[in-house]
Amino acid sequence: MQHRIGIGHDTHRLEPGGPLKIGGVDIEFDFHLAGHSDADVLLHAITDAILGAAAMGDIGELFPDNAEENKNRDSAEMLSLAWRRAADEGWSIANLDCIVFAQKPKLSPYKPAIAIRVAQILFISPDCVGVKAKTGEGVGDVGSGKIMQAQCVALLTRED
Repeated sequence: MQHRIGIGHDTHRLEPGGPLKIGGVDIEFDFHLAGHSDADVLLHAITDAILGAAAMGDIGELFPDNAEENKNRDSAEMLSLAWRRAADEGWSIANLDCIVFAQKPKLSPYKPAIAIRVAQILFISPDCVGVKAKTGEGVGDVGSGKIMQAQCVALLTRED
């Protein structure tokens, strides 16, 4: 059995106007994440973690931000397509461990729904998706509410 670990990271600016989309879940908030696609910072980090573990490049190579077809693109679709590439090579997801860094809003009430939505996109059990939320403790761009960041570690397995 082969095991591979990948790490993904993403950052997006917060701009006025909601809703906020994190992990494929709409969250009532006065700000949204800005980006070429729908800017779901967590799904982007998960996509990069999976692609990294499978040695298949990164999200920017598959979905360039200068391509018109990726403007306002649903990040769940991007994750699904990236996962399909890895699954076609025989990879399975053992687990994902995810962190969202955001001063506001408080994400704790949304963590179960986020884990369920990520699991649905990837056709895995929600208990394979860990979701944590951390504030910036008032420090830096996260702490001042200018940006949100996400990180994900993915463990993939496949038969030799």
